[in-house]
Amino acid sequence: MDQPDAFSAQCPTRQILDRIADKWTVLLLGLLASRTMRFNELRRGIDGLSQKVLSQTLKSLERDGLVTRAAYPTVPVTVEYAITDLGRTLAATLEPLRLWAEGHMEAVEKARIDFDQRQQAAA
Repeated sequence: MDQPDAFSAQCPTRQILDRIADKWTVLLLGLLASRTMRFNELRRGIDGLSQKVLSQTLKSLERDGLVTRAAYPTVPVTVEYAITDLGRTLAATLEPLRLWAEGHMEAVEKARIDFDQRQQAAA
């Protein structure tokens, strides 16, 4: 196999980068890094995340080996999600990104407002 090259359109690392760049991935791995959680706990923990998108994202994370799913035969069935060792390495990498976004939110908002004002003035 050739050396990975994320700048090449055919490189499989592009799929991994798509997963990493997804905001729901960043937030879900951040929550699961602290403890195992049930589906509805995850849904309540991330405002604005729909049940459908949560389900799709968790399946993708499980497929990628970043999360495990365990179902227990209770009534109703209890399903828990946990971060894997591989997922934990990614969560540790993504945590500074989340913190950067929170810490620079105001500066980015100001830059957007300034840009929009310049665009309107030029029009």
